[in-house]
Amino acid sequence: MDSIRFTKMHGIGNDYVYIDCFNQKLNPEPSALAVKISDRHFGVGSDGLVLIMPSDKADFRMRMFNSDGSEAEMCGNAIRCVGKYAYDRNLTDKTTVTVDTLAGVKELRLSVKDGEVSNVRVDMGEPVLQPDKIPVEGSGESFINQPVEIEGEIFNLTCVSMGNPHAVMFVDDTAKAPVETVGPRIENHIIFPRRTNVEFVHVVNRHRLDMRVWERGAGETLACGTGACGAFAASVLNGLCDRKVVMGLLGGELELEWNEVNNHIYMTGPAEFVFDGDFYLK
Repeated sequence: MDSIRFTKMHGIGNDYVYIDCFNQKLNPEPSALAVKISDRHFGVGSDGLVLIMPSDKADFRMRMFNSDGSEAEMCGNAIRCVGKYAYDRNLTDKTTVTVDTLAGVKELRLSVKDGEVSNVRVDMGEPVLQPDKIPVEGSGESFINQPVEIEGEIFNLTCVSMGNPHAVMFVDDTAKAPVETVGPRIENHIIFPRRTNVEFVHVVNRHRLDMRVWERGAGETLACGTGACGAFAASVLNGLCDRKVVMGLLGGELELEWNEVNNHIYMTGPAEFVFDGDFYLK
């Protein structure tokens, strides 16, 4: 029976199955494989599948598939794990590496302790605010704190792209936020032609935000790196926080900074190895 060697990793609880495509050939179609391998009862169990591949424009290429099989542009937590995998498994000896994604080439700075990567700082690039590039249907040059009616309810949303679409709403208490009911309704609303990730954000103070996330194609997850950056940008745009914060998510914390010089958002957080295994194809 054919099998695929894989590695399970997570970034603050946002867990993915990683396949090293440098050292093995992937025969199954990755979208279908993502559905099977991500199943938490009949598969390995994960938020999705990540392929680590050669690139002709960067040190590595990352393809990322959600647990429903849809391919996503980027994942901030997953890309940190790609950096850790590449260094710890001797695919590179550099502590600054570039990764090609569908959201562009991202630069990673690896913090190494006792010969292994502990934290990764990712240059997430500039947040995109133009509605047609997010994409979201809306007039004007941005989509900030705009009311959207969904099934008779009004939600004030701020929309941002970090290479993938995000709709951010502010709540008084993330524990009571209607993530599982409102999240999918916003995700699939007609104004989002490619669907959207949905972030529920509580502003603790100018330097601290808490967030829960409904991820497009995966449902609620313990963390979302691009979502944290999008929610952070939305909070700054609404005048609710400073340009350097700690973002608390269900799975842990990220450090975020929006640089005023180059307009890039930088995300710093951990990457963790869980286990290796073989997935047998049926």
